[in-house]
This record gives sequence, structure tokens and C-alpha cells, in this order.
Amino acid sequence: MADLIKESRPDARRVVRILSSLPRNVWVVTLTSFLTDVSSEMLVWILPLYLNNVLGAPMAAIGLIEGAAETTASLLKVFSGWISDRLGQRKWLAVAGYAISTLAKPALLAVLTWRGVLAVRIADRIGKGIRTAPRDALVADSIDASQRGLAFGIHRAGDTAGAVLGVLIALFVVANGQASSSSLSAPVFRILVVASVVPAVLAVLGLALLARDTPETGNRGPGQRLGLRLIDGRFRFFLLAMVVFTLGNSSDAFLILRAQNVGLSLPGILGMVLSYNLVYALFSGPAGALSDRVGRRRLLVAGWLLYALIYLGFARVTAGWQAWALMTVYGLYTAACDGVAKAFVADLVPASDRGTAYGVFHTAVGLAAMPASLLAGILWQGIGGWPGWGPSAPFILGAVIAVLASIILMLTGKRRQTLHQV
Repeated sequence: MADLIKESRPDARRVVRILSSLPRNVWVVTLTSFLTDVSSEMLVWILPLYLNNVLGAPMAAIGLIEGAAETTASLLKVFSGWISDRLGQRKWLAVAGYAISTLAKPALLAVLTWRGVLAVRIADRIGKGIRTAPRDALVADSIDASQRGLAFGIHRAGDTAGAVLGVLIALFVVANGQASSSSLSAPVFRILVVASVVPAVLAVLGLALLARDTPETGNRGPGQRLGLRLIDGRFRFFLLAMVVFTLGNSSDAFLILRAQNVGLSLPGILGMVLSYNLVYALFSGPAGALSDRVGRRRLLVAGWLLYALIYLGFARVTAGWQAWALMTVYGLYTAACDGVAKAFVADLVPASDRGTAYGVFHTAVGLAAMPASLLAGILWQGIGGWPGWGPSAPFILGAVIAVLASIILMLTGKRRQTLHQV
């Protein structure tokens, strides 16, 4: 982590020069993600509280909702990525995906059961499934390999800056509309749903009006078949490590519920999430730039080992302030891994397969997220007549699996690699 801090202190003029050299698409996609996260982060962190506090949903149901939503998105990502490769167009698929998610949000005003929330979450994730792979490929197509990590880091930083603003708005609404600080009320949730629609609409308009498909996206190889050319050894073993890691990486909803479990108030939970997003936003850019210098794999392994330590901490936490501190450090893990993993995908495949590669990557990870979240809910509270093992169990499992995934990634690092420059 000392290297990360050192690399994050370059000369100010050099920083301005580097940032000004980034292509237009990087900034447009970053703005789109910023606005989208302003919208989504008003809701995503309090949704598990709404399910538990207002609708009375059991832990297993919350795990099912989060897992099923991500799995739905994942099943679409590989096809949307492949279609973007075949058509040579990234932009309009991404715009369509953002638009579908925007249209789904107001439906939360009408649902009164956790099954209704499940349906809305699936609709929202259909939009995410359509947009994610083309959007990531659009960023990768627009940047030289030497700045790939930086570009994805800047994108994640903008995304997370939107999350910071979204959480601040949620915190303001909660502070002014809640009679109780211990649980969420239905009226406050509905206010946030209405407020979330405005930045979501602006995000769709911004991407539609300002982004441009790059010439490289039209250069498709003849007779391309879904996924066959890109499942070589390097990409396959990276996917294996990612899937293993994800099997222990249950939804962050369980981090929120764990914080409430040890006594953190609703404003405290939103403050905790704000700290997490601030750290995530501040370190995403430097982490991406560092991966350009020291290698993606080394940074991913370090991040996963940090994740294991954080999850062990959540397993042992006994007070709200401890959960807050751990969640803040969790932002450093996310900054070190999220954008870097996406940049690593572009390193491992040629440009003509990039949309498909991102689709396969997101699909594999999302399919693993379904059992991860469902199992976390069952381990915590049990299901049917089978008792759970308590709130510590999902986090212990996540820590063990993260270490296993780190070992796999380190072992596959010995394989010969070729960096795809375009």
C-alpha cells in the first residue's frame, strides 16, 4: 500500500497533462456512470434495510434477490458484448441498457412485497446486463494500452464520486424525514425513489448525445463465433480465479445488515457507506495508474488478500464503529481491484473480441454471485427448518475463498502473457 500512496503523488502539472490527454469517450462514460451512481446509490444501500425493516423479508430472500438480480444481468452481458463486436457498435447498446434501468426504478413505488422488489431488481439488472460489456469495450477501444489502467481507474473514480453524492442525498433525506434512527421507514424510501429518477434520465441523455463509437469497433474478424477465439489459456485461468473469488464475495447488502446487526444506526450506516465511497473514489485513479506500472495481477492479489482480512474483521466485529472502520478500508480493496480487473481483460484479448470478452467476464462473475449471495443468507439465518450458523459465517467463508482465489491467480501468473495494445 506504500507503493500505491507514493504513486498517487505525481507532479500537479503532469497530472493535468495526463488527464487532458484522455479521450472524449472516457470522460463521457465517466460522466454517465457518475450520474447513474448518484441515482442508484440513493437506493442500493438502503434497499436491504427496506426489505428487512419494512417488508420483513428474511435473510435468505435478500440473498436470493441480490443473487438473482446479478445472475439475470450476467446472462445478458455475454450476448450484448458479442453483439457489439458483430455490429461494430458499442454506444447504442449501452444507451439502451441505461434507459431500461431508468424506466425500472419508478416501479419500486408500487411494490409491497419482497417478491415485487425481486421483479423490479431483475428489470433493472436487465438494463445493466445490456449496457456493461459494450460500455467497458467502448472505454477500452478509446484508449492506448499504456493508459488503460488509468482510464478504467478514472471511470471507477467518477462512478464512485457519483456514489458519494447519492449517499449524501440519501443521508439528507433520512435525517430530515425519519422519526427513528434505528430502522428505515417506507415514506423516506419512496422519496428517494422519486429523487433517483432525475440523474438517471440525465445519464441516458448524456451518453446518447456525447459519446462516439470508435473506428476500431468496426474492424470485426470474419466468421466470428461466440466466445471461441478468446477462451485461450490466459483469459481462461483469469476467469477461473475471478469465479472462485466471487463464490465467496456475497452481496454488499450483507455488510450493511451486519453493521445494523452490531448496533450502527441508519444515519451511521449511510455515513459508513459515504466513507467507503470516498476512499474508493480517491484511490481508483491512482490504483489504475499503478497497475499500468507494476502489473494488474500483482495489484489484484494484494487487493484480494486485503479483502480476506476485512471479511475476517466483519466476522469478529462487535460494535458499530468497528464496522464503519472496516467498511472504509473496504473502499481501498475495491479501488485496487474493480477497474484493474476490467483493464486486465483488455490486456488478455484482441480488440476484435473485446466486447465478447467483457460479456464472458461479467457473465462468469455474475453467475458465481448468485450462489454466493444465496449461501450467505442461508449461512446467516438458515432456511426452512435448518438453522443458520450466525452472522459471522458468511464472512469467514468469504475470507477463506478469497485466499484460495489469490493462490490461483498467483500460480497462473507464471503463464506467458502478451499485452494487447489496441
